[in-house]
Amino acid sequence: MTDFGQLITAMVTPFKPDGSVDYKRAGELAQFLAHNGSDGIVVHGTTGESPTLTHEEEYEMYKTVKKAVDGKVKIIAGTGSNSTAETLEATAHAEKIGVDGIMVVVPYYNKPPQEGMYQHFKKVAGATKLPIIIYNIPGRTGVNMMPDTVARLAKIPNIVGIKEASGIMEQVSEIRKKTPKEFMIYSGDDDKTFEIMKRGGIGVISVASHIVGKEIKKMCEMLAAGKMLDAEMINSRLSPIFKVLFITANPICVKAALALIGQPVGGLRLPLIEANDSEKDQIRKVLKDLGIL
Repeated sequence: MTDFGQLITAMVTPFKPDGSVDYKRAGELAQFLAHNGSDGIVVHGTTGESPTLTHEEEYEMYKTVKKAVDGKVKIIAGTGSNSTAETLEATAHAEKIGVDGIMVVVPYYNKPPQEGMYQHFKKVAGATKLPIIIYNIPGRTGVNMMPDTVARLAKIPNIVGIKEASGIMEQVSEIRKKTPKEFMIYSGDDDKTFEIMKRGGIGVISVASHIVGKEIKKMCEMLAAGKMLDAEMINSRLSPIFKVLFITANPICVKAALALIGQPVGGLRLPLIEANDSEKDQIRKVLKDLGIL
């Protein structure tokens, strides 16, 4: 049975001042995450600014992070696209590099119907031996994968889980009812992890874990052990950082937060821009209140 653990970090992509990928910092950041609670790392996801990376940069990031963590945590490649053919090509490269699994987003912009989504994922699953996590994020894709479609896909052996970021808790409960118990449901939003795990989720694919990874991991462990009050206390304490990292488009704020804690990762590629002074002040205050600064 595939086990990616409870806490997977959707890793940022570090850039040099000239805008090129800083692979050295990427390797260092991956090691930092591996030592601070992460069981796995998603490379080339939304938080990694995947829309602005070239395929060559994407593949080099897989190699860099894999080498840096040296088997200590799982490497999950974000190979999804709104083109099935491109997804197949990226997945083939990722498999050749030797990643542990792939995360494939529901095709965005072209708004496929449920049957189109099913056929897309079925095609990808049939072309690889890698375990697949579906990524459902209607706020970015424009479409919501429904629980019945998830249930159909869960019958395909190497589709092993979903990163669920619809924000609809009833949908999470329905997915849990309609899929096998070994099918992994990950929260796609840090502020929803507590509620999703209460409904049968296994953990979270997180942004905030760049900053508070050990605490999030502890919360997940408490929830898995049924220690709801302890978990709720951690969730309440971390709630401000879950909020402040999303006061503007991700990953603007988490990159600013990383710089503040001494893990600089450079700027962002347009059309994303760096956090402004007001946003940085809000982030700094939350980090101070948590005792991180």
